[in-house]
Amino acid sequence: MRVIAGKFRGTKLADLGAGDADAHLRPTPDRVRESLFNILENNDFPNLTGAHVLDLFAGTGALGLEALSRGAERVVFVENGAVSGKLLNANIAKCRAGPETEVQRTDARVIKNKPVKPYTYVFLDPPYGKGLGEAALGALARDWLAEGAVIVWEEAREMRPPPGFALRETRRFGSTVITILTKS
Repeated sequence: MRVIAGKFRGTKLADLGAGDADAHLRPTPDRVRESLFNILENNDFPNLTGAHVLDLFAGTGALGLEALSRGAERVVFVENGAVSGKLLNANIAKCRAGPETEVQRTDARVIKNKPVKPYTYVFLDPPYGKGLGEAALGALARDWLAEGAVIVWEEAREMRPPPGFALRETRRFGSTVITILTKS
């Protein structure tokens, strides 16, 4: 795994090693991240430059670090796994992104610290099929999200938008489905 584009382009991220089967750790592959960010940058989604990003179920942090590399101002990573937490911190260090990031070691359904500025982007990559993404999105207070905020939801199937969100795009990449929602 590596950062695809931007200021950290080419930075090799920490090796997953044995990972953590119990935590369902499965980083978003480079090819899927590249396609996803091409969709976000080449359509009428908010610009990543200056964006405040929330990376829920962050795992290795690859999605949030890619956003930061491409111009996001700040990324808050939420992850409670021990193995993934170590990988996340190692990847932040590899990118020298400590000042631009915050790591919250907590359940993504119980987010701490209301942001100073509402989030423009939310990356949501929960363990597949457990209903955790729905619970995490429901836990976000509406005032935590900027108007028109983009939610990028990675699951094994297309996700239906909850009330207050509109479906913008769905793409399948093998066993992964990316559903893009916007706050309406």
